[in-house]
Amino acid sequence: MSNIEQKIEQERDQARAVCEVSGENSGECAAAWDAVEELQAEASHQREVKQKNSLEQYCDANPEAVECRVYDN
Repeated sequence: MSNIEQKIEQERDQARAVCEVSGENSGECAAAWDAVEELQAEASHQREVKQKNSLEQYCDANPEAVECRVYDN
């Protein structure tokens, strides 16, 4: 997760620099901040993804195990 956080920081720095050069109301500035927002959204999505517990991991590796059987009624 720290990799995406580092990328967000890099994009923020780049967006600030672009906005200094081309102006706060420029299209380049808006595009740079859009890139930051997209990375932040991805980071948020990754945090929401449910981590599998040990049984789920075991069943993924051993679907035929007795503990992993699913019965339909």
